[in-house]
Amino acid sequence: MHDLESAKRALGIIGQAPKLHYALETAARVASTDITVLILGESGSGKESFSKLIHHLSARRHQRFTAINCGALPEGTIDSELFGHEKGAFTGAHEPRKGYFEATDQGTLFLDEVGEMPAGTQARLLRVLENGEFIKVGASKVQKTNVRVIAATNKDLLQRVEDKKFREDLYYRLSTVPIRVPPLRERSEDIEILYKKFARDVAEAYRRSPIHLTEAALDSLLRYSFPGNVRELKNLIERLSILEIGREIDEETLQRYLPRTRTSTQLAQLDTPNVSEKELLYKILFDMRKDVNDLKALVIELLQAQGADHRLPPPLDALRTRLLADKGTSAPSSTPIQEVTQEEEGDMSLNQLTRDAILKVLDKHNGKRKDAAQELGISERTLYRKLKQYDPDT
Repeated sequence: MHDLESAKRALGIIGQAPKLHYALETAARVASTDITVLILGESGSGKESFSKLIHHLSARRHQRFTAINCGALPEGTIDSELFGHEKGAFTGAHEPRKGYFEATDQGTLFLDEVGEMPAGTQARLLRVLENGEFIKVGASKVQKTNVRVIAATNKDLLQRVEDKKFREDLYYRLSTVPIRVPPLRERSEDIEILYKKFARDVAEAYRRSPIHLTEAALDSLLRYSFPGNVRELKNLIERLSILEIGREIDEETLQRYLPRTRTSTQLAQLDTPNVSEKELLYKILFDMRKDVNDLKALVIELLQAQGADHRLPPPLDALRTRLLADKGTSAPSSTPIQEVTQEEEGDMSLNQLTRDAILKVLDKHNGKRKDAAQELGISERTLYRKLKQYDPDT
């Protein structure tokens, strides 16, 4: 495996964890073939580095390597980007254009976030993978290409197949050889090596001494779950190297740079089907209560600044009365305030409260389940399951 070690050094792939080593060996074995590879892994785990490793060890190493993020290409233009278009094919197509499949002929095309690809583009991709043929947008002539395709995703493609969002035949065509890149929390023995490498890189770039973590700080770093994986570790070390004057980083200093998040053990527990709805609800309500209290204090300050006798519209007048009453201050009001009795609160089921709380957090993040799940402290899969449980039409 001399070539593998050389390629790792050339591409900056660092680590000796068993799971990482197994993934790298698998990548090295398939590199000499033209088999389609599907790289699976969380965001920031290094999937693109694996695609470059396969290209570097293949017979196509001297040809072009092109990396495309399918999730970043708008649905209306992705076909043109991948397969090209003819002049006049659509508004703005003033000249013919080569797509990546044509421009990367004889080379390697890396399709990142392939799970985000629209249905129509999936059909076009399947045709290329099966017989090397494609048609430009606005053309009728069939063209041939010889491209090695490596795809990657951080999604559960089988789940997307079940949800009718990804073609089953394309899934099996892409996953001829699946390679799973382990997240950083599953290769904790590599964290110290990586942090020292990133610290040296920053020191060389800015001509200063590399930072050094104390033993307590290093223990704290090893316990952190790193939801952003290697990318998050690199960003953390860069911030510490640039913003801290001292070169020795103790645990207290490190904690100021780490987001308040759960350990990997706690995350694993939350990912089980037995997450207590009551615990989840209490967490949501606690966070909401804190936000409401902060808002209440701000509104009281604004209202008192205007004076208790200042004429306000009825809704605001009622709000002022309620808030000032909470503070032990009376104020005249002409608008009745609707109160919720304990009996009415008791009639609301735990499931209904949980559903409403989850939907409120989803609405806050514009329906983005990944962001909502992160705020709730649960996995995206658990959030999806809860939504289906409480609201089957979601």
